[in-house]
Amino acid sequence: MSEPRARSGIELVLLAAVADNGVIGRGGTLPWRLKSDMRHFRAITWGKPVVVGRATFLSFTIKPLPGRTNIVLSRNHSFGAAGAVMAPSLEAALQAARGDALRRAAGAIMVVGGADVYAQTIAIADRLLITRVHLQPQGDAKFPAIDSDIWRESERSEHRPGPDDEASFTTLVYERRTGSIVSAPGSH
Repeated sequence: MSEPRARSGIELVLLAAVADNGVIGRGGTLPWRLKSDMRHFRAITWGKPVVVGRATFLSFTIKPLPGRTNIVLSRNHSFGAAGAVMAPSLEAALQAARGDALRRAAGAIMVVGGADVYAQTIAIADRLLITRVHLQPQGDAKFPAIDSDIWRESERSEHRPGPDDEASFTTLVYERRTGSIVSAPGSH
């Protein structure tokens, strides 16, 4: 068991757009259009390693995401993604991301989806950056529950929809409460 940040001095940050009903995806796509949040996503992840599941990576319009080391988590050994680092396990993905973050002096590893990757990493994350999308879409992928005993909301900013946004949204930052100890993946 270890404090998350103690692993290497590099933060593990989950970044997600989550509807009011917890939905993050439908059929491998986002069930909304928020260009304002896409700009926010780019600014926050630029210059940092991003860890992403294969299905989410395939949903990106531009692959790999430019200006970031894309580390794709996939158990499918025949899957390859030009310009991305492939990782067969979460441990391998985080090891590659830590090395990249240290080389770049990035300070953070960004986990950007999908649902399975979020479920595997929320217990070891240092911070959550959530865009709460004020919609109730149907979907087949959900973000894990944010436990208030573990996570403390530290920032909140309300946003009205811009000209290319389908909904209003709120950006939220959650910090891990001091003393919440977690197990590293595979250490059970």
